[in-house]
Amino acid sequence: MSTDAHPLTDPGAEGVDPERRREVQERGLRRLVRRLLDADGVQARRLRERGITDHRDVSLADLPRLPMVTKQDLWDHYPLGFQADDRIVCVHGSSGTGGRPTLVPYTAHDVDVWAQVMARALAGAGVTRRSLIHNAYGYGLFTGGLGVHHGGMRLGAAVLPISGGMTERQVRLVADLRPDVLCCTPSYAIHLGEALAKAGVEPTFKVGIFGAEPWTEEMRGQVEGVLGLRAFDIYGLSEVIGPGVACESWDSVGMLNVAEDHFYVEAVDVEGNPVPDGTPGELVFTTLTKTGMPLLRYRSGDVASLAGPAPGSARTLRRMSKVLGRRDDMLVVRGVNVFPSEIEAVLLADPRVSPHYLVVEDRRDPARPELRVVVESTPEAGRELAGALRERLGISCAVEVVAEGVVPRSETGKAKRLARWSAGQPPVPGLT
Repeated sequence: MSTDAHPLTDPGAEGVDPERRREVQERGLRRLVRRLLDADGVQARRLRERGITDHRDVSLADLPRLPMVTKQDLWDHYPLGFQADDRIVCVHGSSGTGGRPTLVPYTAHDVDVWAQVMARALAGAGVTRRSLIHNAYGYGLFTGGLGVHHGGMRLGAAVLPISGGMTERQVRLVADLRPDVLCCTPSYAIHLGEALAKAGVEPTFKVGIFGAEPWTEEMRGQVEGVLGLRAFDIYGLSEVIGPGVACESWDSVGMLNVAEDHFYVEAVDVEGNPVPDGTPGELVFTTLTKTGMPLLRYRSGDVASLAGPAPGSARTLRRMSKVLGRRDDMLVVRGVNVFPSEIEAVLLADPRVSPHYLVVEDRRDPARPELRVVVESTPEAGRELAGALRERLGISCAVEVVAEGVVPRSETGKAKRLARWSAGQPPVPGLT
């Protein structure tokens, strides 16, 4: 695995002049609008309401005036109301409310695009045809496992489809097969690293590609420390394609390269107005090449900032920051807006604090809302954390120190680090 070279798997897409790429994006947008109008669904009706009746009437400059799609729209037209092609080869999905997932139909073309962007992402992190990828993302309806699998095979690497959970078996296979690449959620990476250390197994990973949940630079330090690898962030969402929408590379300077020949990205404020580069906003994606469920201006709910290409990089792609949090996860406590990632940055900057923690928006007493932070640490650290959090956030927090193992671990899937307690809720076992 080379950490010096940064190979482009598709130079004609990743390294093309941005002006030429914009021409490709313009054509992709017009094809998308034509596809939507021909499908005559929800998005077509909204386009016609805005006076768009011909795909030749639109350009990238018109995007801010075009209608958006939200997750609620997908739920309102469950199960497959946004499908635009009958040549479906598979259906994936993400979790929803009341047990109702968001279902996403894929054509063979969509799966091919998915494999292509994931192969780019893996290669940018240093994965090669000689690599063995320990793929501990979940397989099934969730797109994580199969996304890595498609990309690894497209790149020519070997993929170990271990999926999530069964940590003892994972430890055994790391010891026996000595994989050099780890793919999973960052919370599970720490759990696996702790299990390896407990079993006396030396990790063999050189790089890890972690996503499916927001994580901070402080968490990166924890992951790299426990596993002895270089940790990269990957971003995706089922509604757009799955993992591979954007990913860090060795030369992306801590941000994620967006596969913008396939996914046009905007960042907007609460009212939907564009925000300047460098300003956090909600990410909005337009799928320029997708056919099964093409989406025009999909509001992701994820908050990040955008920037141009990394200086000196062969990749001329726009970049996005690490996700700061989700718009619906932002806490408003006593008039102050707080993202859980801001709390994590304070907690994990202290080496005495375990990476297993819980943030609680406590509204059991509506007149006195509290922000509680439950950590596995020492009493001394707890007292100091209360001051550090107050300085960072601008409000006081109730820091509760608990014994090791009290905060739930993530055996599979995404770690649950945020809870909301409402009036009348019974006491939570182990927590006050």
